[in-house]
This record gives sequence, structure tokens and C-alpha cells, in this order.
Amino acid sequence: MRRTFKYRLYPSHLQQQKLQATLDVCRELYNAGLQERRDAWSVARKRIGYVAQANQLGEIRSIRDDVAAVHSQVLQDVLRRLDKTFQAFFLRCQRRQKPGFPRFRSKGRYDSFTYPQSGYQLHGQLQLSKIGAVKIRLHRAIQGDIKTLTIKRENEHWYACFSCEVQPEPLPTSTKAVGIDVGLSSFAVLSDGAEIPNPRLFQHMQKRLGRAQRRVARRKKFSNRWKKAVRLVARIHRTIFNQRNDFQHKLSRSIVNEYGTIVAEDLNVKGLCRGMLAKYVHDAGWAAFFSKLLYKAESAGRQLLLVDARGTSQRCPCGEPNLKLLSEREHVCRACGLVTSRDHASAMEILRLGLSLQASTERPVASVA
Repeated sequence: MRRTFKYRLYPSHLQQQKLQATLDVCRELYNAGLQERRDAWSVARKRIGYVAQANQLGEIRSIRDDVAAVHSQVLQDVLRRLDKTFQAFFLRCQRRQKPGFPRFRSKGRYDSFTYPQSGYQLHGQLQLSKIGAVKIRLHRAIQGDIKTLTIKRENEHWYACFSCEVQPEPLPTSTKAVGIDVGLSSFAVLSDGAEIPNPRLFQHMQKRLGRAQRRVARRKKFSNRWKKAVRLVARIHRTIFNQRNDFQHKLSRSIVNEYGTIVAEDLNVKGLCRGMLAKYVHDAGWAAFFSKLLYKAESAGRQLLLVDARGTSQRCPCGEPNLKLLSEREHVCRACGLVTSRDHASAMEILRLGLSLQASTERPVASVA
């Protein structure tokens, strides 16, 4: 399985200039390749592929010093990225989806370049071809075989992202099972009664973010003071993202370490984000949490089951219907006598559905003599 290990880089001033120059050349090549494909189709109804464009790189490098200053495989990866973009576009057309024709990339919307196979070495510092030895903070060991290295710029910070092929690391077998009911009042309630508070990270930073955004609105667009205010807004968003990421990683790891079978709701998060509670749903970040839970469970040899979320709050774990309004936060079942909170009962019902699904899929098939 593939995993990405991300580390902060601390380039010198000269190395920052070289990294930015590499990004500028890659962005220019991407836009030029896109323009060539558009012109070839509009004028001659001819499609140009990756190979035809890659064959031109040698001639371009011979006449342009700035392009020659970029590693050849980095340039090839830019054209592969463009080719994948067009393949995805044609696939959407075949599926009769909204195609969204590939667009040109502005300076603020092209922020990474990739070394697919070679051009880098890691020995204490990160040695990058055409750039030099860059200081890197290896806060954890890299696991598995490194396949690609992507250098990424995020709001004036530079990061190295190593994509590695790693082997699963199964944990000791656990027979414990848990159902997870996510919500907004609490981030999640487990079927064993544990309640995880909702950190509401965006809500806590909302006033500070609002002040920063008003500062942007007062500045003359594209002026130096406007750019400085925009960077401040980006830093606040990055802080919120890092805090949410840290919270979700720690919570998903603790759940995977403790339980052998994990049952969660198969939520339509995109649909929920269209409603009046969209801001709070985005702040909770359920989709990102389930994604982290999925790959951690897969690596640890745990079983993650997704069940239909419809009606989980309108049934009792005993199986009897128990209709409630959204304002009713207590669950009282007259059939079995269960009295608990609405979210705890939903988590128990989610676990019941998951275990029944597990039993039906593991049921042996009778052999015919």
C-alpha cells in the first residue's frame, strides 16, 4: 500500500529562489502544453499526447537556460500531469458528467513539482538536483521504498512529500467491536458510551479569521499590503487545518488500536454540506476522519464496515421502531426498556447493523454433493 510522509523543509534564501524558479518553469510548461493541445484541436482537429510533447523537451532545454536548470524528469512529470488531466476530462465526457475543460494555472494555483524516480538523495539533508542540499526536519522515520518525491509550497513554507510503498503493520488481534455515530453537538459517540467532544476549531478561530478577511477587503487588490493580508488569512486557515488534522489522526489511531471491528455510517457528506448546517459540517471534517480511519484500519488488519445511515436514529438497538423528532435528544424504548441518549442509541444501532452485515458476509456457502 502507498503512504505519504511529509516533512518541513528549511531552504536558504538562494534555495527558495531556485525552488520558486522551478515552480515558475513547471507552470509555464504546463500552460504551454495546454495551449498547444487546445490549438491543435481547434485548428486541425488533432489530438496531441504525452509522447509528442515530451519529445520537444530536448530542443526547448537547448535554447532556454531556465528550462535547462530544471531536472529533466521534473519536466516530464509536468507533461504527465497535464496528460492525466486530459484523460480525466475525456472520461467525464464519456460518463456524461459535467466535463470541466482543463484550465490554465495562475501563479497561486501551481504549487508543487515531482521527482518521479531520480534527482534526489536523502542523507541528513535532502539533496535536490539543480537546487542543492536543503535542510529537512525528519520528525519521523521514512518507512518502505520511496517511489516519488514531491516538493510542495504551502503559504511560504516548503515541504517534501515522499510517496512510499509500505507493507501493512497488523496489530495484535482484538475481538472488541464498536459503532461510531458522528454528530455536531459531539464529534462522535461510541457504542460503549464514550463521547468525543467536538473541538469546533473553525468556530473558535472565526472572529480572528473575520478580522483578517476584513483587512484584505480594505487593501488595494494586488498591492504589497494586500498580499501581506492574504498571507495572514492563509496562515489562519493553515492553523485550523493542522489542528483538525492532528485531532483526527490521534482519534482514529486510538480507535484502530483498541477495536478489531469498527462500524461507521456511510454518510453523504457532500449532500449534508449543501444544507443550512454546511459550515458546521465542514468544520467537523467527517469525510477526512473516515478516510484516516479507513487507511489506518487497512494497515493494522482491522475491519471497517460502513452501514446505511438512514433510520439509525429512528430505531432501537433491539430492532423496534422508535420515531423521534430532531429536538428529542433522549432515547426511551418501551419494548426493551432502554433509556439513554439519542446519539448513544444510534451508535448501538450502527454496531448492530454492522455485526449483522458481518455475519451475513461470513456465512459459509453449503456445498452441493
